[in-house]
Amino acid sequence: MITFVVRRLAAAVVLLFVVSSATFVIFFVIPKLGGQTPEQLAMQYMGKSPTPEAVAAAVHSLGFDRPVYAQYGNWLHTLLAGGDFDTGTVVKHCPAPCLGFSLRDQVAVLPRVTDAFPVTLSLTIGASVLWLLFGVAAGVLSALRPHSLFDRLAMGTALAGVSVPIFVTAPLILLLVVYKGNLLPHPAYHPFFGDPLAWARGLLLPWIVLAFQFAALYARLTRAGMLDAIGEDYIRTARAKGLSERRVMAKHALRAVLTPVLTIFGMDFGLLLGGAVLTESSFDLHGIGKVAIDGISNNDLPVVLGVVLFAATFIILANLIVDLLYGVVDPRVRKE
Repeated sequence: MITFVVRRLAAAVVLLFVVSSATFVIFFVIPKLGGQTPEQLAMQYMGKSPTPEAVAAAVHSLGFDRPVYAQYGNWLHTLLAGGDFDTGTVVKHCPAPCLGFSLRDQVAVLPRVTDAFPVTLSLTIGASVLWLLFGVAAGVLSALRPHSLFDRLAMGTALAGVSVPIFVTAPLILLLVVYKGNLLPHPAYHPFFGDPLAWARGLLLPWIVLAFQFAALYARLTRAGMLDAIGEDYIRTARAKGLSERRVMAKHALRAVLTPVLTIFGMDFGLLLGGAVLTESSFDLHGIGKVAIDGISNNDLPVVLGVVLFAATFIILANLIVDLLYGVVDPRVRKE
C-alpha cells in the first residue's frame, strides 16, 4: 500500500509540473510564435489603456525581452519562490507561491483567489453532497425496478438535468422561489463558522441548481452499472448462499459501481473547486469563477493565468485522492 501511495504522489508531482509548463506555453510562448511583439504581449497583462512607461516596465518584469528558456526559468522561480514586479512607478513584491501579479490593480493574484475560495468551496461541497445522495439513490432504485414508472420518471428527469444549462435553470428558480414565491432570500454567501444556518440558507438554491445538472449523470451511471452487476455470476452466487437481497445489492452490486462513480466525482469536484463559472455568475456569488470572469472582462491576464494554475492544482489533487480511494474500494488496484 505504501508503494502504491508513493507512486501516485510522484505521478501527481510530475503531472503538476507538466500542467504548469503547458500553461506557460499557452500564455507566453504561443502568442510570441504568433508574431506578437514584447510590447503587445505586455499590454495583455496591463488592463486597458496602460501608459508607455508601464508597458516598458511590464516587458522587463515579465521577461518578454529575454529568450524563452530564460523567461520560463524566471517564471518558474517566481511561481515557487516569489518575485518583484515593476509597475512603472514602483516595484512590488509577490510572495511565494506567486500565481501572478495583477499589473492593472497592482496586487498579487493569490490573495484574491484565496479570498474567493471559501465561496467556491462551500458551493462545491453542498452541491456534491446533494448530487451524490440523490443521483446514486435514484440510479440504484431505477436499477432495482427497471422499466417501472419510477425508472422512467427518474431517467427522464436525469435527461432534462443534463440537457438544460445552468443559465436557464438558475434564472427560472430565482423567479419562482425568490421573486414570485418569496420562499427564500436571494442567494448570498455567509461564512460557515459565523452562522451555519445562514450559510446553508444562502447557498441552498445554487446547490439545488448545480446538483440537478450533475445528479443526472450519476443517476444514469449508477443505473447502468447496477444493471450490469446484477447479471454477473458472483451476484447469483451471493444469492445462492442465502444472503439477503439488501446485503447482495449494498455489499456486492453497489460496490462494483463505486469505481466509475469515484472517477467521475473526482473530476467534477476538482473542476468545480477551480471555479463554477456559470453558477457563480448566475447567482452573483463572488467565487473563483467570478474572479476569472472579471479578469477576462478587465483584460487582466495574470488573474486568468492564476485561476488556471489554481484550478489545475485542485483537479490534480482531486484525482490523486480518487486514485488513493481506488486502493480502498478495490484491492486489485493495490496489487497492480
